[in-house]
Amino acid sequence: MVRLKMKTKDKHIQNLAEIVGGAHSILYQKEDLIAYDCDGFTLHKHLPKAVVFPKDTKEVAKLAKYCSENGLPFLARGAGTGLSGGAIPVNGEVIISLVRMKRLLSVDLENRRAVVEPGFVNLKLTNSISDKGYYYAPDPSSQYCCTIGGNVAENAGGAHCLKYGVTTNHILGLEVVLPNGEIIEIGQNGIPDAPGYDLLGLLTGSEGTLGIVTKITVRILKNPEAKQTVLAYFDHVSDGSQAVSDIISKGIVPAALEMMDKTAIEGVEAAAFPVGHPKDIEALLLIEVDGISAGIEEQINEILEVCKSRNVRQVKVAENEQERARWWANRKTGFGAMGAISPDYLVQDGVIPRSKLPEVLNRINEISNDYQLRIANIFHAGDGNLHPLVLFDARIPGETEKALKAGSACLQACADAGGSITGEHGVGIEKREEMRFIFKDEEIIAQTDIREVFNPHNLLNGGKLFPSPGRCVEIKKEIKAAAGS
Repeated sequence: MVRLKMKTKDKHIQNLAEIVGGAHSILYQKEDLIAYDCDGFTLHKHLPKAVVFPKDTKEVAKLAKYCSENGLPFLARGAGTGLSGGAIPVNGEVIISLVRMKRLLSVDLENRRAVVEPGFVNLKLTNSISDKGYYYAPDPSSQYCCTIGGNVAENAGGAHCLKYGVTTNHILGLEVVLPNGEIIEIGQNGIPDAPGYDLLGLLTGSEGTLGIVTKITVRILKNPEAKQTVLAYFDHVSDGSQAVSDIISKGIVPAALEMMDKTAIEGVEAAAFPVGHPKDIEALLLIEVDGISAGIEEQINEILEVCKSRNVRQVKVAENEQERARWWANRKTGFGAMGAISPDYLVQDGVIPRSKLPEVLNRINEISNDYQLRIANIFHAGDGNLHPLVLFDARIPGETEKALKAGSACLQACADAGGSITGEHGVGIEKREEMRFIFKDEEIIAQTDIREVFNPHNLLNGGKLFPSPGRCVEIKKEIKAAAGS
């Protein structure tokens, strides 16, 4: 075996470099690794052992096999835009970066599917097929830079998931490298509803703990014949919240139904794409309907009537595509825009029944007062996916810890309302202890048992998704002891 001339005597780094074709495809010096010490969840930072850049599935498989055989923790990483710490190397992992695997492999318009590599950027898929009248529906706010492989890992959503669903609803097949290096195909040539266990559903949203996705067959959709967008301003959050429920109760299923409160509006208006929202309003709704032309106008009129019945201050319909695009650009910069009004912020991601919106938003306001921290709310109101953004200043001693506690309290409020702790951002390390809000120990054990089938030594992205060992371990021992008696 030819040794590469590298500034390290670490045999593992030398061997990993040889797998990916040389020193130009690996990072291992501290100054290079710092860029990979966290993802979009920046409150925890850990240096990886190395970062390797495979060019194809075979190299990914060889890397996984080498790490497994040598007891090296490892994980896959895409663009690093995740918001729950799923790509943070908490165990000093070898990071297998998939950014070089970024090709659009095929497009089948007749059967409405496309095949991409995991490093292919979400928005590029729509841009690649839009001239033919098609698009890819999942649209997280980071779609201009996040990768479809990362979207699969986190089961990402987006503003239009109310009508079109999240990533799992658009995945038809996967090529996956298991932790031992074995390559498997899931899904029968993109045919939906294959018999047997729903392994596509299991892998999608597993946060990189079961395998590494190296090829993805996705569903693509025909562009809607027509779409219209409404912007409504409310003097009271409660009126805006009630309007959300009323619209759905009318039997209207908008493509998107977004809400921002006063603090969130302050942020987006101070950032890159201001549109002139009134400074004194308490809430706005951004509502979009699409479909065949016949009937769109009727739906818009019903939405306008609902808003008026809920004391809307002003409601308007986008006059053209440019105005619609400006409204959406303003909304999609929402998270990053908080940097314009706060040195630091923490994004949360709870889900609640729509009918509980007023109640939970009131509770979040109480949490804001309790912790003396501003909380902005910007979220997918139509499907009850809340995003409280806790604003804080990490330079003030103790304020980071206070922000984390406030964020956890927001998730507890969602769980108490019959909801969940995450809708689209994943659990990662950020919310793993909060998994206890919605799962009993026995239920957590059942899930970790599934993980052990795929990832028996927990070398692949260990320490993510599930709570730290505790009572769960004791229960597992008791179950095994009972089974052996």
